[in-house]
Amino acid sequence: MPAKRRSYPMAAHFLSAEGMINWISDKERRMDFNLYFKSRQGEIINLLKELVQRESPTSDKKAVDACSAYLAEHFRKTGCRVTRIPQKTVGDFHLIEYPAKLDRDLDGEILILTHADTVWPVGRIAKMPFYISGEKIFGPGVLDMKAGLALAALALRTLNALNIRPSKKITIFVNSAEETGCDEARDLIVKQAKRADKVLCLEPALPGGALKVQRKGRLCVRLEASGRSAHGGSPDKGVNAIEELLLQLRKVARLKSKEISVNLGLIGGGEKANVVPDKAWAVCDIRFWDSAQKAKVLAALRKLEPQTRGAKVRFVVESLTPPMEKTKASARLFQDAKDIAAGLGLALESGKTGGGSDASIAAGLGIPTLDGLGPDGDGIHADHEHVLLPSLVQRAALLVALLQRL
Repeated sequence: MPAKRRSYPMAAHFLSAEGMINWISDKERRMDFNLYFKSRQGEIINLLKELVQRESPTSDKKAVDACSAYLAEHFRKTGCRVTRIPQKTVGDFHLIEYPAKLDRDLDGEILILTHADTVWPVGRIAKMPFYISGEKIFGPGVLDMKAGLALAALALRTLNALNIRPSKKITIFVNSAEETGCDEARDLIVKQAKRADKVLCLEPALPGGALKVQRKGRLCVRLEASGRSAHGGSPDKGVNAIEELLLQLRKVARLKSKEISVNLGLIGGGEKANVVPDKAWAVCDIRFWDSAQKAKVLAALRKLEPQTRGAKVRFVVESLTPPMEKTKASARLFQDAKDIAAGLGLALESGKTGGGSDASIAAGLGIPTLDGLGPDGDGIHADHEHVLLPSLVQRAALLVALLQRL
């Protein structure tokens, strides 16, 4: 670990909001967001540090709720209406509305998708501390997606401080179970997305900063095999569930193609080496680019039949994320974002990724959706997870410009 670390003061030495308003005209304001956020770099880093240090694994409701509550208080201070939506088994959801009180009619709504949960367990911060090395900011969940949360909070704070009134209502959904998927969250995203005419997702950018306009869909499938137990010395008197499961997994593996990926992530079964196992199971992650490929996968799973006399087999879809397919509506939105970014001196590109996100849910409804508006970095779900500081500043400027002009 680098010996040299940096600490950044809060905004005492930065340009004040009032100073920025006096210094730049309305026409120039959108051209100077890069400078504005560069001057507030320390504030961005300090907020990001607070969020990263509040560890929030999806499975730990208490921890996720603590992180979300801290973030919600930031939004309240910005003049937002914050609605907590209690959950029993996962962290509570939050809806953030800006402006809180509508003093005039607004032309539509922008929905921003974020999530507070991470894949890292509580205590990981001891092995992966928050620190800065050169232009990289490290820490568990810093890229996926505590940085996106920080951008959302600072963007609304900036709109409020500079008295910039967007033409559209802005709603931010803070999910608490994005990493694992959650039916309640999916239903709420669908409900909110149907009210919006544009959806922005603050998941990390593709390497190099490109936005994501196409994502793979994901099926998390549990395969279960059952047989009949017997003594290990007389295996022919039993039906080995593990052997049956392996035969089924070979069939599932044949679904792999250039377009469809299959990953066997979990497997289990049996009790003792000298007992023929009567139960076995496995969980597979299957990904695809479009709905036709999804249908092909599901059809193949439905055709699975026992290969061993006396065995039984079944599959259960534990979660399903639809693919984010290319649409004309999202292509037009990307072009608008590209034009706005050009005004900030940024060259936006687009691309695709195999990972899933909540943006796929909104895009599947036909609503113009942009994903990957979070900062650039590397190491998602890995020990070297980090954000690139220059990208963090640029994305803050871009987000405010988008909210002002879209």
